[in-house]
Amino acid sequence: MSAEGVAGSDAELLEATRGGDEAAFLELYRRHRDRVYGFAYRMTGSPDLASDVTQSCFAALLEGPLRYDARRASLGTYLCAVARNMSLRHASRAWRERPLLGAADSQASREPSPEQRLLAEERARLVREALLALAPLHREVLILAEYEDLEVAVIAEIVGAEVGAVKVRLHRARLKLRAALEARMRGRALVAG
Repeated sequence: MSAEGVAGSDAELLEATRGGDEAAFLELYRRHRDRVYGFAYRMTGSPDLASDVTQSCFAALLEGPLRYDARRASLGTYLCAVARNMSLRHASRAWRERPLLGAADSQASREPSPEQRLLAEERARLVREALLALAPLHREVLILAEYEDLEVAVIAEIVGAEVGAVKVRLHRARLKLRAALEARMRGRALVAG
C-alpha cells in the first residue's frame, strides 16, 4: 500500500481493507484500538477480557466489513458499539464476580511520593469497584461520557437508545456511583476508626 493510503480516511482505509490490504487494516487498528480497549476494560474490569473484546471487534471488522455503514456512524462509534455488545455479553455472565485487578486509571505528570501513589491507587481501586458494581447499562453510559468523553448523541448511537434515555441513564449512573463511593468511604472510615 502506498504511504498516502495508510494516511487516508477511515473510509478509504476500510475500502482498502475490504480489498485485502493488510497495511490499511493495521492503520485502522492503530487508530482505534486504544479507545476500544479502554472502553472494554472499563466495562469488564479485566485486562484479559478487554483484550479479547478488542481483538474480537477488529476480527468482526475483517469478517464482516459490509456491516459497517458510514452513513449511520463513524467507524470509531461503530467499533465502540461492537465492543459494547461484546462487553455486555461478558458482563451478563458474571460481571460481579470478576477480580478487580489492574493499574490505576491515571498517573500524575510528576513523580508522586509513595504516600501519594498509595492514596491515588486506593482511590482508583475504589472508583473501579464502585463502577463495576453499577448495572451494565449505567456503567456503559458513564464510561462513554466520563472516560471516553463522548457526547450524549454519540453515546445514544453506540448503545442504541434515544438521547433522552441516555441522559436519564447517565444521571442515574452518576447518582449511583456517588452513593456507592460515599458508602465505600464511610465503610473505610469505620474500619480505620
